[in-house]
Formats: sequence, C-alpha cells, structure tokens
Amino acid sequence: MRVITKIQDMQTEIINLKSQSKSIGFVPTMGFLHEGHLTLLKRAREENDIVVLSIFVNPLQFGPTEDFSTYPRDFDRDQSLAECEGVDYLLYPSVEDMYPHPSSVKVIVQERTNVLCGKSRPGHFDGVATVLTKLFNIVLPTRAYFGKKDAQQVAVVEGLITDFNFPIELIPVDIVREDNGLAKSSRNVNLLPDERRQAVTLYKSLSAAKETIYRGERNPRTITSLISNMIRSETNGEIDYVEIYSYPQLKELETIVGTCIIAIAVKFSKVRLIDNIILEVSQEIGGAK
Repeated sequence: MRVITKIQDMQTEIINLKSQSKSIGFVPTMGFLHEGHLTLLKRAREENDIVVLSIFVNPLQFGPTEDFSTYPRDFDRDQSLAECEGVDYLLYPSVEDMYPHPSSVKVIVQERTNVLCGKSRPGHFDGVATVLTKLFNIVLPTRAYFGKKDAQQVAVVEGLITDFNFPIELIPVDIVREDNGLAKSSRNVNLLPDERRQAVTLYKSLSAAKETIYRGERNPRTITSLISNMIRSETNGEIDYVEIYSYPQLKELETIVGTCIIAIAVKFSKVRLIDNIILEVSQEIGGAK
C-alpha cells in the first residue's frame, strides 16, 4: 500500500492507472476506521482492480459548535487496518493542500438537506458535497462506496453524482451493527458506559417500528410517536429528531408506502448518534421489507 499526501501525486497515479483501464473503487472517510468502514473496503476490494481509501477530516462540514477539534484521529491504526484490507492507495491530504486558498466557487446542495441532520446543521452538506467534488476529481473512481448509516449523505451523494454527471457508480452498503444492534460509529467511543447500554434502544425502537408497519400501520405520526416514547422511557438521551420520509427524495409522507426511511438522532452527553432503517412498503398488510 502506498500512502499519498499530495493531491498532484495522487492525480499522477490515477492517470497512469486509467491508461491501463484499471477499475478504481473509492472509499472516502474521515478516518478512525471501524468495522463499517472495513466493510466498505472489503466490498471495494471484491469489485475493483484498485482500491483507494481517503482519510480527511473535512473542516467545511463542521459547524462552529461541532466537534472538529475533538473528532477522533489515529492515523497509524488506520494505516494498519487499510493494509490488512488490501488497500492500494491511502490518500491522506492536509487541509492546506485541499483548501490552499478561499474557494471562488461553492457547491450548494439545494434538495434533500432541509430535513434530518441537515435541518440542524446548516451548510453541513454543502461542505460534504464540496469535498466530494474535489475528491471525485482527484481519484476519478469507477465506483464510490458509502455506508447507509448516514442515509441522508447517501441521498445527497446520489444527487451530486447525477446532477454533475460524474461517471461514477454509487454503491450504498448496509449498516454494520454490534451484536446488540448499535450502529457502529467512530463517535461511539465518546459514549459513557451507561449511555452505551442505553444506546441499544435506538435500533430496538426502529425494529419495533418496522414490526408495527409490517402489521399494517401506515400513519407516520403513529410510528414516530412509538419510537419517541421508547427512547424517552429507556434512555437519558435528548431526541433531536424522529422522522419518516420518502427515499432518496426525502419528502414528507402522508401514508407510509413505497421506499421510505425511518431515521432518528439522539444526543447523549458527549455525542450525537444517528440510525435509520430503509423500507419497501406496499399498501397491503405485511408488505414491509
């Protein structure tokens, strides 16, 4: 595996690989790799000639009160894990190299951002779309791999690739969970022991919602109330949102039908956790998948 810290060096390598008609699988991350990231890398390794992993904690997607400075970082550990997963290139640029001067052009996301995490994080997805536009142009991937844990991000990336005509296949990969159902996240290390036990309720409430829909409930307000009541009664966390939308359009639903997402965000003392399930729901009872 080769570690590359300079954008120009990465572009030179990519041009050479493209001249050999190599397929390139790309996994963009902010580092502190966990099993969810490794699942993306495994999938990319199976489906491509070359695998590129990027590690870059992007300051543009952090708000003024958010955790950019405390975001967990451990490059040596990440490098070792990447080597074990057969990564060919690890792109590790500096902030100065990615953003050497104030940008004269901004990427602004106009759809799919006024709900879920985007509602409470204005400008966040503009930062995500900006850095991905740069990374896509640097790596020129054949396929790009994203976890469904941040399903809103996947929806935004789908729009970015489509609207900007990137010749990239988007590969969404299922959420990786701990044995108790907790979605794996770099931020889980910031949970206190009792909060970690309580956090299991997030997926437990989503599973209860899915079962209720499977039994025939189609009223979004009934489902969000069920989830909210479980979280309030079984955790000390503060609910940021419990919402149901069409997916990937992220539009409000009067009736739960079609492809939809049930998403939640809960704030604990030092960390905010998100989770979701995406369902295919028919009109008939028992039609949820």
